Amino acid sequence: MNLALTVLEIVAPVFILAGIGFAWARAGLEYRNAFVTQLAMTLAVPCLIFVALMQTEVDRNALGLFTMAALAGYAAISVAFWIFIRVSGLSSQTFLAPLIFGNTGNLGIPLALFAFGQDGLGYAVVMLSLSAILSFTYGIYLVAGQGAGHKALREPMVWATLLGALFLWQDWETPRFMTNALELVGQMAIPLMLITLGVTVARLTPRKIGQAIILSAIKLVLCAAIGWAVGWGFGLDPVAFGVLVLQLSTPVAVTAFLLAEKYGADSESVAGLVVVSTLMSVAALPLLLALLL
Repeated sequence: MNLALTVLEIVAPVFILAGIGFAWARAGLEYRNAFVTQLAMTLAVPCLIFVALMQTEVDRNALGLFTMAALAGYAAISVAFWIFIRVSGLSSQTFLAPLIFGNTGNLGIPLALFAFGQDGLGYAVVMLSLSAILSFTYGIYLVAGQGAGHKALREPMVWATLLGALFLWQDWETPRFMTNALELVGQMAIPLMLITLGVTVARLTPRKIGQAIILSAIKLVLCAAIGWAVGWGFGLDPVAFGVLVLQLSTPVAVTAFLLAEKYGADSESVAGLVVVSTLMSVAALPLLLALLL
């Protein structure tokens, strides 16, 4: 009973805020998705990442080990789904990137914070940054058939990660007034991301629901299993282990739909994956957290 209550306390705020965004969009109220997303990804999230890294109490060696484990996890997931796509005959342009990369930002960050505290947030922002770099390089290559490394270099959260890592390595800190300002801006990130997720899901038009249900279930089980195996293999501490498994198991990100639409993949099928996997995570992620806590 205590475990169930703990899991509820972790996941309820996340899905309540996403539900607010969903209801807001369904009610036909104005929500400028492009503006809010740009505000979050250009300003709020980079501030959150920088301050979290600068102030983290996590050992540097532990962060380095976690980074290697995360890269190994993504490599293993990429190989597994490449084989799955080849065997199943699905379009790699449409399905491979969405099956590899999860929603490490909108869902992963708040869940890691609420479940594992400030140490969990430190690991989660590293995971988000890695995911962003890989999505805007390898992910775009999978969808468009061409490299786009310069896009990753344009992402403020990539530079926030590098700067935060430098401050962590050198034991530097910004002046208190600056830190307070950055923290205040960063506090916008989680509610903005969650509400925007709900709005976006409400506005998508999913197709091929049956296929989306099967693929979403396969993604969840396979990613969680690989995350569990990699975390165990690298000997991660309990918090790092939990964040790795949780972040790799997050549902398909909205970014996957935007890339599919931009580069001519089957965006309607990807929209179905985003909606179904997100709704499935409402039940699945609490069960996963119960195993991790």
